[in-house]
Amino acid sequence: MATLPDLDPSGVAALGARLRENVSRAVKAPEGALGDVIVALMAEGHVLIEDYPGVGKTALARALARSVEAEYARVQCTADLLPADVVGTNVFNQRENRFEFRPGPVFANVVLVDEVNRASPKTQSGLLECMQERHVTVDKHTHELARPFVVLATQNPIEYEGTYPLPEAQLDRFMVRVSLGYPTAQQETEMLAEHGERDRVLDLEPVADVGDVLAAQVAAGAVHGSEALRRYIVGILEATRRDSRVELGASPRAGLMLFRAAKAKAALDGRDHALPDDVQALATSVLSHRLLLAPGASGDERAEVVRDALDRVPAL
Repeated sequence: MATLPDLDPSGVAALGARLRENVSRAVKAPEGALGDVIVALMAEGHVLIEDYPGVGKTALARALARSVEAEYARVQCTADLLPADVVGTNVFNQRENRFEFRPGPVFANVVLVDEVNRASPKTQSGLLECMQERHVTVDKHTHELARPFVVLATQNPIEYEGTYPLPEAQLDRFMVRVSLGYPTAQQETEMLAEHGERDRVLDLEPVADVGDVLAAQVAAGAVHGSEALRRYIVGILEATRRDSRVELGASPRAGLMLFRAAKAKAALDGRDHALPDDVQALATSVLSHRLLLAPGASGDERAEVVRDALDRVPAL
């Protein structure tokens, strides 16, 4: 691998600002949602974009992919999609009289998995090793994935016919879950004017390359997270586990994801140390989709559980 550029937090902040500005040229996404997506990219995490049809889920993922000069692949999930269609398979080469591996779309740097809940559970599970271990095992042979590697998956939360809800183990692989909501009337009017002739995402040019993103990920990982901050995160996790509305609270992996995300946000803000403010800003996006609610509780209460935990746990 080529030598990476040396980035300090100010360099990471500048990179994040370029990505945010570039994506915003094509997608009218809420500042918070777009910020969470960029945080996940810098923290080597994956993103689940969940919202109603037509609000820009796929456009946001495409815009981010086009903003980074890296290999991009898209998987359109259907019920007949096979794991081999995603991770790749061995094919017999008659000329050389041997099997050779044909990589699937997960070997790209940025992978858009559209309507992930339309894939079968078998295919969904094929993503688990990719997202967590960053490699693929086919016929006892392990193949390393590209770096950086980020999965941007979308799903529709209201159309359940012909879908397979993601199990908790799969949801836990996503660092953040974001939703976009409907734009304001002014934003929607501007969108009609700007997108009336063509897809603006196609006009985007890259503002970063693979080396920039990898260097930013290294810099984000080096941000200082104090022992007090780590205790604060653990206190939030324990508060979710004690909540009567929750059957299964936030896991230790959830805390690790929140810690990494907080450090990435600090770097994007130009700081070399993470603060409780970073944790508070990201806790709902990182933790809520990992909670398993008790019978009788509604899905909307997940975010409320996290907010209540933040209110009860004092920042140290």
